[in-house]
Amino acid sequence: MPLRDHFRPPIVDHCSWEGFHGGWPMVMVQQLTKLLSEDYIVEPRVHLGTNFEIDVCAYELDAPPPWLSESGGGTALATYAPPVPSRVAEVELIDEYAYEVLVFQRNRELVAAIEIVSPGNKDRPEARQAFVSKCAALLQNRICVSIVDLVTTRRFNLYGDLMELAGEPDPDFTALAPATYAVTCRGRKVGGKPRLEIWSHALVVGQPLPTLPIWLTEDSAVSLDLEACYEDTCRTLRIR
Repeated sequence: MPLRDHFRPPIVDHCSWEGFHGGWPMVMVQQLTKLLSEDYIVEPRVHLGTNFEIDVCAYELDAPPPWLSESGGGTALATYAPPVPSRVAEVELIDEYAYEVLVFQRNRELVAAIEIVSPGNKDRPEARQAFVSKCAALLQNRICVSIVDLVTTRRFNLYGDLMELAGEPDPDFTALAPATYAVTCRGRKVGGKPRLEIWSHALVVGQPLPTLPIWLTEDSAVSLDLEACYEDTCRTLRIR
């Protein structure tokens, strides 16, 4: 079945992109777990920045602990008045929006990350820079990075930005770079020289999705069948 546009009608009228993006990582985990040995653990991660408010009342205690009460016999807590700050800057910290799948070795060493791009990763220059910097840091640590971008409503291509940062622009992802794409990158050394190896695919609404290599070590990889796990997610959410 072909790739759908999850950000425009008719799909968006009955299934939110958040619902799909939240469900897809777990289906990827299920697929990869079948391919990996017991030496590896795969986990989904979803982080939606600071958009959610926590009900403070849920954390209030019915009564203060004994060491805070006057009759509890405990020692009073020492107070500290910090000095005034040396500088005050009015800045807005970037919310991190992350839909991802992480592959660990049993010793919790991260070996691969699959990043599913959300609109929040592409809406502002600061957000795009934060996403690209995160991917670059992973690659510098010899962690395989895959990026899957289904966001049709914002034309920015974060993989193209990543290659610009690396100083090696991809000629297929420059001025007319597609808005949707899937790519795997891994850094390695060959003959003592650093090398960035790339498997890139433009994604087109109405066309099938590709299969990406997920590198676990220098010499071993498993395949992530994007088409299969995409269709499984669509069937579960009754997206036609």
